Amino acid sequence: MPLPQPVRALFQRLEATTLIAIIVIAGSLWAFIGLAAEMLEGDLHAFDEAVLLSLRVPGDPSLPIGGPQLQVAMRDLTALGGVTALSLLVLVVLAFLVMLRRRASALLLLVAILGGQGLSHLAKAGFDRPRPDLVPHGVDVMTASFPSGHSMMSAITYLTLAVMLARTERSLRVRVYFVAVAAVLAILIGVSRVYLGVHWPSDVLAGWSLGAAWALGVWLVARWLAQRGTIEPEKSAPGDPAPETGKI
Repeated sequence: MPLPQPVRALFQRLEATTLIAIIVIAGSLWAFIGLAAEMLEGDLHAFDEAVLLSLRVPGDPSLPIGGPQLQVAMRDLTALGGVTALSLLVLVVLAFLVMLRRRASALLLLVAILGGQGLSHLAKAGFDRPRPDLVPHGVDVMTASFPSGHSMMSAITYLTLAVMLARTERSLRVRVYFVAVAAVLAILIGVSRVYLGVHWPSDVLAGWSLGAAWALGVWLVARWLAQRGTIEPEKSAPGDPAPETGKI
């Protein structure tokens, strides 16, 4: 069955990179919605308990595996996803972009981070899932459990910072490095939340899904605004073709 003309025209105007990004965003949102639905129905309880207990000493759920040294390392990692650490990092990158005279990019970054924070609070308030009570908590917590705010905001913040910094770099290897480091940090922070017993694994998976979708959406918005001259253009890597106007 042939696609309708308006749909064909839209696909012709979109670059392959943009189409891939849209597909990944859709997949991430689908994963979040699926996790939320399963969580509300209680179907994730067995999975969550099994993963949480696998990180505890057999026969003594009060003791995480790995000993005191690993516990200290996990607390250090989880702090990297806290409000203080993320706020300081965002301020540093904002100052860097302003120094490069990329003020519009800095403004977009600020709006993206604040918007992501607002989305995280709304999601937590809407689902209002209690924190795990299966094991003792390794750090103090105050808000609801689903989705994991640390996982979501670390994905949003680190990935958004990575793609905004990548726009200032010509080297493809450096761009990939930025994104890879951001992804690894987000993963480690999410794992630390489960290890410390303050989140169910499904909370973390949902936080990663929604955070990645948001960060990738910000990247698409940045590309779209740059092609219309609203924000500074992305630096082209050596050998890249000149960007075409009118495409995303």
